[in-house]
Formats: sequence, C-alpha cells, structure tokens
Amino acid sequence: MKHNNRYHLTPPTLAGGLLTKRRGRPVGSLVRQNIVELLAVVGKAYGYELHKWYCELFAPCTREVVYYHLRVGSRIGEFEVDEVKRVEGDFSWGSHAEKIYYRLGPKASPKSSAVVKQWVESKKNN
Repeated sequence: MKHNNRYHLTPPTLAGGLLTKRRGRPVGSLVRQNIVELLAVVGKAYGYELHKWYCELFAPCTREVVYYHLRVGSRIGEFEVDEVKRVEGDFSWGSHAEKIYYRLGPKASPKSSAVVKQWVESKKNN
C-alpha cells in the first residue's frame, strides 16, 4: 500500500488494519511549494513581486492567495521575514507602503526546479 500524507495504516487491532484517511487538511500546498522554488532561486522578495512572478511562471492566482501562503509559510517555518521596508510615494491608499521581504526558512524544502531557474535567468538577461 502506498503511504503519503493523506493516508495511514491503522494498527491491526483497529478497523482490521485498513488504510484509512487522516483527519483534517493536508499540510502541504502546491502554491506554497512554488513560492519556495521561486525564493530558492532569487533569495529574497516581497509579496507583490512574488505574485507577479508566480502569475508569469505558474497558473494565475490572486494576490491574496500568495499573501495567505506567505503568512502560513512564515508561521510553519518555510519562510522568514528578512526585512520590512517603508517606501514613500504617491500611492492610491496614502503616502507610504510597507514591503515585507521574505526568504526561505529552516523548514523549506526546495526541489531545485529547472523551469524556475531558466525563467529567472531569462529575466536577468532581459
């Protein structure tokens, strides 16, 4: 029987040792793993920048999805806040913006995606 994070074998005395589904949501996320791959190549970036790159490289998603996964990833140790910059300017919402820069945390596990590396190299050359 195949083991993954959604299923586990119960002890033989419980339910006859059948493969049963674990309760709750799975821990992993494809969106968060893609963000890990991006940060593994670029080093550090802020949320809006990651969102733009994510939509160019992977399936389009909303900014809020990227921000959500950055928050969750920070909480579970996949990302860490590198720095917070306050940028002055004439924005539609006011005179300043905060850019929160993220980097990989100790629990991140990048898989060294060749697609991401090629995409970043093509961006550097342009």
